[in-house]
Amino acid sequence: MSSNDFLDARERMLMRIAQTRDACAAGLPHWARIEDGNWTFTPDGDWTGGAFVGELWLAHLADPQRFPISDAHAGLVRMLPRAQLRTAFKGFGFYHGAALGSILFGDEMARDAALTAARSLGQMFDPKLGLIPLGQDAEEANAVGAAESSIDSLQATSLLYWAADQLGDSYLEDVANSHMRRVLEIHVRADNSVIQSSTLDPQTGKVLRTHTHKGYSDVSTWGRAQGWAMLYTAHAAMVRPKEPLWRDYAVRVLDWWIDHVPADLVAYWDFDDPAIPRTSRDTAATAIAAAASLRLASALGSTGGAKYREFAERTATQLIARYLTPTQPGDLRPIGMLTGGCFTRKAVARDIDTVQDAELIFGSYFLFECLVVLTGLMTVGRI
Repeated sequence: MSSNDFLDARERMLMRIAQTRDACAAGLPHWARIEDGNWTFTPDGDWTGGAFVGELWLAHLADPQRFPISDAHAGLVRMLPRAQLRTAFKGFGFYHGAALGSILFGDEMARDAALTAARSLGQMFDPKLGLIPLGQDAEEANAVGAAESSIDSLQATSLLYWAADQLGDSYLEDVANSHMRRVLEIHVRADNSVIQSSTLDPQTGKVLRTHTHKGYSDVSTWGRAQGWAMLYTAHAAMVRPKEPLWRDYAVRVLDWWIDHVPADLVAYWDFDDPAIPRTSRDTAATAIAAAASLRLASALGSTGGAKYREFAERTATQLIARYLTPTQPGDLRPIGMLTGGCFTRKAVARDIDTVQDAELIFGSYFLFECLVVLTGLMTVGRI
């Protein structure tokens, strides 16, 4: 795909971001129906709303006249009640929805919100477990609380590393390192595939069981579990280049994905679903893989990064060509939707997370982030 094709896709996604912004009176977007693009909103953004605020920061970078910084501020205000919740997942929302505004524009409102959430995450750290547990407010249907963990909880690390740098805070740095190391030890299998979740002994930290409550089975590889592992190890490798462990993990889990993803590069919702190929794809996990690949390419530079940059470009190309709604007469769907997102096919999920073919706001964020980088608007090192 040429640079002009990436520019065209970026513009299509900007059209969708503008349309979503104008429909946000009810809250922040969670997922949208592929038939008509109508969003399911959450009042405070849930764990996903920061992805849309992140899109607004990046949209301001792309077109400040069409997307004034007040758009991102309005979305961030909705998220603020979440900053003190006991959930490891708030690292996702407050990194992309708040820290990103500070990184790109020096925005003080965004910085304050991100630091508040980061300090709260630091306070959640449990030295007996060696990690930040999911927490009592974690956005799951079950398996939440003070002795539950998951690969998804790596979402805390990007925010913690950023806050440690902002404040010169060695405690937050130590929490990020301990949390990253322990979560990876528990959830990355010997073959470099990823198990989603675990239950720990609250007194000893011993792993009592591992399971995959959003994937096909407890021993399967749910696509998004692998995606989170790739994204946050690659991000850590990029922002902490002197720590070879993060780089090694990132290469291992990304190479597993590259070796197991279908030939068309768009992952199924779970790599072990026996119904493949007659089952759901997940473009959100696939977009996360592309974003992770760009980060790892940056971390590796000239000593191996080209492989991952090329993989990211090829993956983004497939998503754009097959799943990004086009500007075609007769297509009544909104332009620039990333279709084909699967929250999960498991019935145990929360009601708002059971959709199997939709636009997922975080999938859209990561594809848009890739396009911002691939069109040269921003280097990946600024993310």
